[in-house]
Parts: sequence; C-alpha cells; structure tokens
Amino acid sequence: MKLSELLSEEVIIPDLSGNTKEEVINQLIDLFKNDSRVNDIEKVRIAVMDREKVMSTGVGKGFAIPHGKTDAVKDILCAFGKSKLPIDYQSLDSQPVHLVFLLIGKDNLVSMHIKLLSRISRMMTKDSFRDKLLLAESKDDILEIFREEEKSYFEL
Repeated sequence: MKLSELLSEEVIIPDLSGNTKEEVINQLIDLFKNDSRVNDIEKVRIAVMDREKVMSTGVGKGFAIPHGKTDAVKDILCAFGKSKLPIDYQSLDSQPVHLVFLLIGKDNLVSMHIKLLSRISRMMTKDSFRDKLLLAESKDDILEIFREEEKSYFEL
C-alpha cells in the first residue's frame, strides 16, 4: 500500500493555521468529519491524542507523525499538513515542527499501520524530500512529491 494512494487533495493542508500540537492535530482530524470511512470522529481524536500523551510524535527534523489505532474507522486514513510558521510540538529534538503526517489505523490492521509508519519515517528522514515539501505551494504539488518519492521504494 502506498502513502500516495491513501492521500488525496481533500486531506492535504498546504498551510496549516494552528500553532500548537493540539490545534494542528485537530485540524487534520477534522478533514475526516464527514468521511464515510469514519464511524466516530471523536473516538479517532481520542485515539490520536491518547497516543500523543504516551510520547510526542514530533520525531525531529521538523516533522511529526501523529497517529493512533481505533475501531472507529473502516479503513486506514492519512492526512498531511505543513506550516510556514513553527509549531511548538514538544518534539524529541526540542525543535519546532513544520510538516505533519497524520495516520489513523484500523485497530485490527496493526502490521499495515506499523509498515506505513515505518515508510513515513524513512521518507521524512531524507533532507531532500522534506525540503521539497517545505517549498511546495499547492495540494497537487505535495501529492506529486509523495508519488515521486515513493517510486524509489516500489521500483527497486
């Protein structure tokens, strides 16, 4: 499963308006408010926020991967947002975040959830990939950057 196939323009925010961890996570979760794949948006919110309480998903290098698993979704959901302004995310490296990738997993698809988290992490540790995302102006640009980057993972 490709991240670029899970993402669509409807779940990409090229200029997040929040400036705290909670605001940006909620902004991304709210993209799924009227999504037929979501049974209970508040359970989704609780799953992601509970995971965040365990340890910050601000993993360093200016990006965060808020995530959670729940029975409140019918499928794996992803959203992506970026911010021109620094987000205080209590990251592991104490640096602000500019790139946020939300992953909501179905509670019985644990191995797929872990594989996708691993792929996001691998992609986001590449300086060139993060730089391209930071420079992207539109939802379409962002989606294309994910497609291009994933080619290197699937065409080996």
